[in-house]
Amino acid sequence: MSAKDTAGDPGAALLAASCPLPAGEGETILLAHGGGGRMTQRLIENVFLKSFDNPALREMHDGAVFDVGGARLAFSTDSFVVSPLFFPGGDIGSLAVHGTVNDLAMCGAQPLALSAGLILEEGLLLSDLSRIVASMQAAAAGAGVPIVTGDTKVVDRGKGDGVFINVSGVGLVAPGIVISPKRARPGDVVLVSGEIAVHGIAIMSLREGLRFETTLASDTAALNGLVAGLLGGLGEKVHVLRDPTRGGVASTLHEIATQAGVGIRLEEARLPIGEEVRGACEILGLDPLYVANEGKCLAIVAREAADEALALLKAHPLGRSAAAIGEVLAEPRGTVLLKSRIGGQRIVDLLTGEQLPRIC
Repeated sequence: MSAKDTAGDPGAALLAASCPLPAGEGETILLAHGGGGRMTQRLIENVFLKSFDNPALREMHDGAVFDVGGARLAFSTDSFVVSPLFFPGGDIGSLAVHGTVNDLAMCGAQPLALSAGLILEEGLLLSDLSRIVASMQAAAAGAGVPIVTGDTKVVDRGKGDGVFINVSGVGLVAPGIVISPKRARPGDVVLVSGEIAVHGIAIMSLREGLRFETTLASDTAALNGLVAGLLGGLGEKVHVLRDPTRGGVASTLHEIATQAGVGIRLEEARLPIGEEVRGACEILGLDPLYVANEGKCLAIVAREAADEALALLKAHPLGRSAAAIGEVLAEPRGTVLLKSRIGGQRIVDLLTGEQLPRIC
């Protein structure tokens, strides 16, 4: 879960007056409540955090970290409703496993085991289910994390959209590793492990029938190996890790800036964006900063460790296109800025809803 504190933010206050609140009688859930933007955060603040509030949840990270018998465990859960179920580069099964493995890795944990819950719609082809389950197993084996328990339910035809998958996982956090959005500090450097917006544009291009010279495939992948190398080399100099899924890089950095009470400035010229993704975004009218990723991570590290961190990312097969894309500022707090190629600067705002529905 993620949240944004809108106190003292006039724009957020205006939005609060105009956006549907998730607590009033007669008000309903909209697709935008699941898009990772302001409406998602308001839903979390006004409903979930209000009811479930506790110290672990209040960290608002990709998972919860807590002590058990002297060990530090991470626990995370994620649900997947992607449409279509199969897409270039992956499917809902591999995506579900990778997503939870990555959430654990973003907590600085070594994933240990996963559970899988599947809600099947009557009429789903058994051949499709078998293909999805095989993909889940291949993804779990590739990440080195077994699926050790699970559950299956079947719902009436027309009420499940084929299959929904929930994957939960537990992991072990090594001594000395403390990863938290609140640890971003002025002077830190922001890195991304590769080209952004690939997953969201791969899904959207398939829906819209766009054709490219080469197949644009999702970037879905397990990042625990890449993160383990980064933490093994730098340890506590890695302050924040996040995978920019729903809402993309912009929304994720907004959450970090708000929770840490800092500003973040990105440099447009340093953003790694492939030409096909850039072209598709122009055709579809999308900003790649807000498009979901499934095999990329953001790392915020101490400035003195930035060069070494970039080298460690590039040394891994999933980090060959890694780049340093910005820095953490003392001001303006809770704000993400973008320095343009010609030297101007603008605010990268937080979207109200979502650009792309049902992509993860």
